[in-house]
Amino acid sequence: MVVKLILRDKVYEVKPGMALLDALRKINVVPESVIAVRNGEMITDDEILRPGDEVKLVAVISGGNDNW
Repeated sequence: MVVKLILRDKVYEVKPGMALLDALRKINVVPESVIAVRNGEMITDDEILRPGDEVKLVAVISGGNDNW
């Protein structure tokens, strides 16, 4: 059984047992660019992915001028 990481309309499959951070690096996603959600709850980079997990990756949008 695999872990599915879903970013927009793309589905990536990785092996269970690895930390989310390692899985993101494996699929070439910058960890700071997404928020990971599993079963409706945000998970952290050190979360270990379990067999059958489906993790939705929500792109973080930033921009504008911080110099007010």
